[in-house]
Amino acid sequence: MKIVCLDLEGVLVPEIWIAFSKASGILELTRTTRDEPDYDKLMNWRLSILKEHGLGLKEIQETIATIDPIPGAKEFLDELRALTQVIIISDTFEQFAMPLMKKLGYPTLFCNSLDVADDGAITGFQMRCEQSKLSTVKALQSIGFETIAAGDSFNDLGMIQAGKTGFLFKSTDQIKKDYPQIPAFEEYGEFLDAIKEALAR
Repeated sequence: MKIVCLDLEGVLVPEIWIAFSKASGILELTRTTRDEPDYDKLMNWRLSILKEHGLGLKEIQETIATIDPIPGAKEFLDELRALTQVIIISDTFEQFAMPLMKKLGYPTLFCNSLDVADDGAITGFQMRCEQSKLSTVKALQSIGFETIAAGDSFNDLGMIQAGKTGFLFKSTDQIKKDYPQIPAFEEYGEFLDAIKEALAR
């Protein structure tokens, strides 16, 4: 049995931190997993900037409320879910993702959780497991699934390369150049066709 594992930000919805960077005017927060492979380092750096500016969960959630899925994403996801099982595996946090899941029709999401103080300050984060995307794909494989995985960033490469088939979607020129062996797509139509071919094999 095959299962498709998709990244969330950059693939189905815009990058949350980039949107918050624009809303808050804090340009440093445009840095994402496309730029920094070490997620713990990236998140701790983000939290230090939030603390420095006195910003917390409320302000980020206000920005998230204004974010819609990338045009065509929900239709792509609906069609894909009609063909096979799909799990979204993301390094984002449940406090960020749930409003976006509503707009995507509540697909299955595996993500992480934030530590939030009574005053709304984000004090830390809890990763679901180490190397969560790769670990999840390996766990699915261990119970009999063949995985097809796709994402756009450094932290997606493990699950993409570990599976039966993997794709890059809306990735950076540098990642596509560094990993030319991974098929890369920019449009949902051609991406869906490639997944259909992989499901048929």
